[in-house]
Amino acid sequence: MDNKLNRFSLNSRTVKQKLMVAFQLMSILPFLVCVYLLSIYIFPRFGVKLEIIMYLGVSAFLAVVGLLVIKEVFDRLTSVANEAKLIAGAGIRRKLEVGQSDEVTELSNILNHLTLRIRNNMEELKAYSENTTKINLEIQKKIIVLSNLMQISGLISEGAKFEETLKISVEKSRALANSEAAFLLYKEEGQDYLGLKVGDGIYPDDLSQLKLSLQDKICQKVFNLNKLLIQDAQSKPQEALNADFTACLQFKNCLAMPILLKGELKGILGIANNREGFAYQQDDLELLDIFSKQIAVAMENDILAHRVEKLEIKDNLTGLYNRYFIDSRLQEEIKRAIAYQRPCAFVVFDIDNFKAYREKFGLIFAEAALKRVAGLIRESISEVDRVGRTGDDEFSLILPEKNKRHAQTVAEEICKKIKAAFCQGKDADESKCLTFSAGVSENPLDGVAVEQLTAKAKELLKKAKASGKNKVVVF
Repeated sequence: MDNKLNRFSLNSRTVKQKLMVAFQLMSILPFLVCVYLLSIYIFPRFGVKLEIIMYLGVSAFLAVVGLLVIKEVFDRLTSVANEAKLIAGAGIRRKLEVGQSDEVTELSNILNHLTLRIRNNMEELKAYSENTTKINLEIQKKIIVLSNLMQISGLISEGAKFEETLKISVEKSRALANSEAAFLLYKEEGQDYLGLKVGDGIYPDDLSQLKLSLQDKICQKVFNLNKLLIQDAQSKPQEALNADFTACLQFKNCLAMPILLKGELKGILGIANNREGFAYQQDDLELLDIFSKQIAVAMENDILAHRVEKLEIKDNLTGLYNRYFIDSRLQEEIKRAIAYQRPCAFVVFDIDNFKAYREKFGLIFAEAALKRVAGLIRESISEVDRVGRTGDDEFSLILPEKNKRHAQTVAEEICKKIKAAFCQGKDADESKCLTFSAGVSENPLDGVAVEQLTAKAKELLKKAKASGKNKVVVF
């Protein structure tokens, strides 16, 4: 029922249909006038007057003119509506043609103006989107760099191994500027040149043989002055750049940053690639500088750690003296023995098959065994003797005023105690049995320096291992 009523409602009609209804309604009055005149003057008298024809003509003319005016307005409105539909359907760059000056023209101008503003806003949004994408990429890069720096800082604060920290630092540096290679040239203790310490990525094998003298021009005029080296499409190499250095790098683009400790050149951190027309940005320089400073902190920590080791004289696990103290004390005892022409013996012990023992029973069990061994040795020596842990399972014993025969007796007693403690008893487990081997040297018969006595004692220790273990060998 509702559908039938809607067919007779103007609300369900298009503009064209509504205009036709309006035209029909406007034509009713002239039509009624014509019917009235025909019924009064023509049909009764069968005559036609000029006024009647004129009235009929005027009525028809007015109806036609009204129809044409309405059609013209309708056509223009239809054109505007169709163009608006095309614009709404992603034709935002279309433009309405403006003709006459009336309300339809104003509507067209308004639509053109709105379209222009929308088009400008869309272009601004597109440019903003592109800028936002670039900014997001830069933020992501900086977040990655920041996380890398935090990782390196964490390694330094946790006291990670020096070589591991340097390796990870160089690996993370290679991510800067999408480099193909990264390297760290480092000055080792006692050297007067910089050599390759760590390399990451694809770099020439010749770089591993590079030795950059601290007296070289590139060091004197660039790196020693805390200046960086840039070699890319926009920067020319410094005149002082050493030919061997660039030839060994074999990269078209290179960025190298000096690492200074207390004003002294300690290393060079560099990144490189072979891309044509490449140029480093300011961010690359700043970030590589931060990485170099992190490496400088790691180097300084390593130096301080070595100094602390030299200041410490006790082994943390066993409580015995460490290698540094034993070497220093042995040097003093050698000097005293030479001055007073007295003997001084030196013994190096080693636990037999300790590596297999640790692998089988675990680290905690192995450390407990080392502590027990240390206690047994300490109980077997006099107050003037000095014992230390100089290796993983290696122990050294300084015996002042004793020759190698006396030292052999002391060493054999210690070996017996070790064997009795670990290999005897009712509940003894053969798999847990530990024995000792030892080598004995004496000043001045086997040498007059720490290195000589140590080397001789270790040589004899190897002989004891090779001849069946659990014995003391004297030359």
